[in-house]
Amino acid sequence: MSETTAHIQAPTQAHSGQQHPIRLYLLVWGLLFVLSAFSYMVDYVGIQGYARWSLILLFMMLKAGLIVAVFMHMAWERLALVYAILLPPPVLVLVFTALMVSEADYTILTRLAFFDTAP
Repeated sequence: MSETTAHIQAPTQAHSGQQHPIRLYLLVWGLLFVLSAFSYMVDYVGIQGYARWSLILLFMMLKAGLIVAVFMHMAWERLALVYAILLPPPVLVLVFTALMVSEADYTILTRLAFFDTAP
């Protein structure tokens, strides 16, 4: 086979990418539905305080993890790529939270100084 023939035939080959069974997607869709129902049940039952917010955040993180892992195909990526995509956002959230905490004292002191209506 000549070089030009090999060059012409290469693009015609079908892409043999990884395919996942539809059952997996339906299972994850069902789990997302159940987790959403649990999240709504937290409000319906009337759970209050830290338990309410802990449960809501737990269900939210589980749903986000399922979506990222299966529907965005992160479960099948190399670990380095997963770290490169999933590690920076939580780190940045922590950095921005630390910045907000450091500015909180200045903000409250400014409000007390300029908006104090006491005589």
